[in-house]
Amino acid sequence: MDKTLTNIISSISTSFSQLFSSDNSTKSIIGVDIGSSAIKVVQLKKKGGKAVLETYGAISLGPYGNTDIGQVTNLQTGDIVRALMDVMKEANVTIRTGVVAIPSSSSLIFTLQLPGNIAEDKLASVVPLEARKYIPVPISEVTLDWSILPKDAESSENDTVSQPDPKKLLDAKTEVLVVAIHNDILTRYREILTKTDIQSDSFEMEIFSNIRSSFYHDLAPILLMDFGASKTKISIIEEGVVHVFHVVNRGGADITKNIASSLGISFVEAEKIKREVGLDASINKEVADIVRLSVEYILADANSIVFAYQKKYNKNISKVILAGGGSLIKGIIDKSTSNFHTEVIYSNPFAKTEAPAFLAPILEVSGPEFSVAVGLALRQLF
Repeated sequence: MDKTLTNIISSISTSFSQLFSSDNSTKSIIGVDIGSSAIKVVQLKKKGGKAVLETYGAISLGPYGNTDIGQVTNLQTGDIVRALMDVMKEANVTIRTGVVAIPSSSSLIFTLQLPGNIAEDKLASVVPLEARKYIPVPISEVTLDWSILPKDAESSENDTVSQPDPKKLLDAKTEVLVVAIHNDILTRYREILTKTDIQSDSFEMEIFSNIRSSFYHDLAPILLMDFGASKTKISIIEEGVVHVFHVVNRGGADITKNIASSLGISFVEAEKIKREVGLDASINKEVADIVRLSVEYILADANSIVFAYQKKYNKNISKVILAGGGSLIKGIIDKSTSNFHTEVIYSNPFAKTEAPAFLAPILEVSGPEFSVAVGLALRQLF
């Protein structure tokens, strides 16, 4: 495995146990989340075993691609570097040590089912062979990382008190979570780091950063929905481990485009109306209906994922966490609660940091947008 991806998965469980370390050492770190429509940065400082928020900021990428704020972009490396330098300057970032997230759109996450009796030392040869079935490019062109998913605790307990069933032993499977990132993507991100003078010894998939900043010591299965500008990432996490990962090719920018097209207005105007109206038909029924159709499309995909998980593991989702700037739609909490019939909350990553009290309301509202950036910084601090 490439050293830049070492412990990309196992670092999550480590962070849970060390998050409230009593180490009194002091250092600062930045987390950099380069999305399709914006870049977010967060600078944290470790002091007295706690993460102290020093600064944070975001910048839209639209203007760097000669398009509107909020639009999905596909910028050249040089434009990304300019935008990142600008947001670090505007946010008064004072250090150049940190971690950058690899977006889910630039990677693959999937689960392999291998024979239950396979030795762990054989995975290095077996996983690449099996992974080829899921990766649409030559295996030599990607970097892989993987982790064995823990077996169901209840099943393990039952196996210790009852006589082993030979048929069950024969049918038993070892599940392995695999992450694959194209080498060209890693090369591009290394170039961004070099040109911005950011010192980093690793990258991390955004889903793992999201988990670190949004979860506490949750053991029961949780559905995490990360609403981006171009895509919505759906994950089911149990005991801090990703069991399911799925991408819906629809995001916040698509909703804005639909509003703009239906009403014959600009993207900027549509974005403003979307934020003001959301799903509230009492404000503007036409706009609310447009938003509702897109949200229901995403929720329908999520329902399929949840149903398949429940059928496979015989477990229900205990909670839903919404993250990403696209989740900041008026009425989406109520809509999601009605859909999933369980508790639905927003990610609140800044709750894991110390900040001036007067900033608390602002940080809670903007939190879902900064889940990845906060999670990245927390990884390096603890």
